[in-house]
Amino acid sequence: MHAEISFLGLFLQASLLVKLVMLLLIAMSVMSWAMIINRRNILKQAQEQSQLFEDKFWSGADLSRLYHESNARRDSLTGIEQVFYSGFKEFVRLQKQGRSQESLLDGTYRTMRVALSREVDRLETNLSVLATIGSISPYIGLFGTVWGIMNAFIALAEVKQATLSMVAPGIAEALIATALGLFAAIPAVIAYNRFSYQVERQENHLANFMDEFSTILNRQVAAGTS
Repeated sequence: MHAEISFLGLFLQASLLVKLVMLLLIAMSVMSWAMIINRRNILKQAQEQSQLFEDKFWSGADLSRLYHESNARRDSLTGIEQVFYSGFKEFVRLQKQGRSQESLLDGTYRTMRVALSREVDRLETNLSVLATIGSISPYIGLFGTVWGIMNAFIALAEVKQATLSMVAPGIAEALIATALGLFAAIPAVIAYNRFSYQVERQENHLANFMDEFSTILNRQVAAGTS
């Protein structure tokens, strides 16, 4: 490929507005990849930690011992362990106050629901940004392309005889903006759909654990009452 129609050459020949569009799209692409890597690591860590704690929980370990272990590192709790810690802490507090069985279980369930919502919010951080990048990047690129082609035709109107060698660079530099828009949008859309599915699965997993844990607490209260 000739130097004058290389990517760098076309970028340098582009108008100021098209250059700004290209730089914006490159910045959005870099930002989306940084978010993709960050979200992937966070979701993977959340799944691993939840699985590790759930294995301990269903192994028959004493709930009080699990609570004290979680309390020792309460500032770093995530996932199922955070739901368990919040629920059991509220359960013990209400139990010491001598609440009725219905009030005790209802307060514990609502506390776990709040912990679940906060965990989902944490997992969904920056997903809306990825969705925005995926949806607007092609349009920004298309805007740069339209502007570049318009300038190319305006320049052609000033010459008496237009040739392919005169038209090609202007059209190519304009189409680069669309290519950059797609380059930024496609990974962002794929990552957003993938991460949204993982967050939804994690939310369902947390909700199932919350219901199962509430059932266990209900049995303990019923056994203590009887």
